[in-house]
Amino acid sequence: MMRLRRLRQTAAVRSLFTETSVTPRHLVQPYFVVPGRDIKRETRPGYGLWQLSAEHLREEALLLARAGVGGMMLFGVPESKRDDGQGLAAQLEPLRQAIAEVKSAAPELPLFADVCLCAYTTHGHCGLVRGHEVLNDESVKVLAEMSVLFASWGVDFVCPSDMMDGRVRAIRAALDGHGHTNTSIVSYAIKMASAFYGPFREAAHSAPSFGDRKSYQMPAHNRREARRELLADVDEGADALLVKPALSNLDLLRDAREATDVPLFAYQVSGEYATLRAAGDAGLIDFERAVEETLVSIRRAGADVVVTYAARPWALRG
Repeated sequence: MMRLRRLRQTAAVRSLFTETSVTPRHLVQPYFVVPGRDIKRETRPGYGLWQLSAEHLREEALLLARAGVGGMMLFGVPESKRDDGQGLAAQLEPLRQAIAEVKSAAPELPLFADVCLCAYTTHGHCGLVRGHEVLNDESVKVLAEMSVLFASWGVDFVCPSDMMDGRVRAIRAALDGHGHTNTSIVSYAIKMASAFYGPFREAAHSAPSFGDRKSYQMPAHNRREARRELLADVDEGADALLVKPALSNLDLLRDAREATDVPLFAYQVSGEYATLRAAGDAGLIDFERAVEETLVSIRRAGADVVVTYAARPWALRG
């Protein structure tokens, strides 16, 4: 009879036949860049969401680079908010400083910057607003301007997470038009209107002040629409695609892997990570084993890279 257990007898044999691996190079760590100096705080201890002032990104970049972590993704928490899309450079100044620190300390570490307006507006929506309507085309122009600023400061990847239609095409045109042809776009191609973003919105100060984001983020019910989203972004010039949240969309991640050969990212979002952390703190699960199991499942479903709050502790465990 067939005995598959013969291939599981010892740790060395199991390692020999491991099909899916998760190493630090497969992971990207998010950080929230805040104005000021000497700020380094985890919004909730153990939950992986770090707010840092620019100078502390230097030591973090060195830590990640030495551990072989795949990269760092930056989100801005501005000192002031505006609803007209003006004054972006001033709002993004802490990020400019952080980018300079990272590139000075670890120039080879891939650096990703989130492109969205939710943290920069008083209403917390991902685009410009008229009344209670989120404006698509007007928002896209501002997102393209933001992308050009990031590229001029040295980021390797701009990452539009807003879910406005046509923003990838506009960002690619703006980048190329300003000579940033080597700056890549990681598009949030499949981003659900999810219940799992709560801790992130707390860290980024980006919760919407009215309504919700269901008119632009995807409904979780629609598998065929997700395919249309990702194929549209590839057609518009995305260099890589991102699926978010990861764990509740493993089927869509597999669909994406089968539909295209472009690199795939998946974001193990704050609520997913916090759920594991809370269950671990309650003694219900082995937290570290559960995190590794979920990362393996995300990679197995087709992700080349996982954005996760586990990247930093993975690096620290040596």
